[in-house]
Amino acid sequence: MLIAEELFLLLRRDDGKPERASTQRGFGIAAAVITDLVLAERVTLSEDKDPRVTVLVPGTSGHPALDAALARLVERDGKKLSSLVTDRKLAVEEPVARALAAARVIEVEETRAMGLVPAKYPVVDPEPERRTREQLRLVLHGGTPRPEDATLLAILQGLGVVGKVLAEEKGTLGRRDLKRRIEQVSTEVKAGEAVARAIAAMNAAIMTAAVLPAIAAGAGSG
Repeated sequence: MLIAEELFLLLRRDDGKPERASTQRGFGIAAAVITDLVLAERVTLSEDKDPRVTVLVPGTSGHPALDAALARLVERDGKKLSSLVTDRKLAVEEPVARALAAARVIEVEETRAMGLVPAKYPVVDPEPERRTREQLRLVLHGGTPRPEDATLLAILQGLGVVGKVLAEEKGTLGRRDLKRRIEQVSTEVKAGEAVARAIAAMNAAIMTAAVLPAIAAGAGSG
């Protein structure tokens, strides 16, 4: 499964509704799909502190979510990661949902009442998410992480939902210990330099993207 698909399932309940209503969920999907493209060697990140994303291999990949994201990245080739994570056209939830529905992992209940009732994506096969959760549980408790694990944990941490989404998987880890373990995970990934750099950059970008709206809201209410 793509990281974006795993994240989509983690951020929704089994009845298909989001864990919580938040536009920040889109930031996470954007970060996940860019990392998927890095792992697929379709895009690369520069070595800048706020890296620029360059498309290496344009064209179709055979996956609707990757194709949608890649087409947008071609349009914005060379832009900084921080601006891409907040790009709504890279929050490819609909193509991710279509792919999961085609694989019979979820069903798609379309938007109703002229958009007043949002689409829902109830789970029909819980096994893929169960496997993801079990893998993250093992990693949080000392297992060797894959790049996918480190990316998922970094995004959930950046969105501020890791403790809620992984309430069972974290076990007795408190907030500080959980944060510390996720930071460790990013350094333990056995991957090439480009992938390790991408994970670190995504962590920073998603945290910034998630924090800025809260700051703006606080300033506006003052």
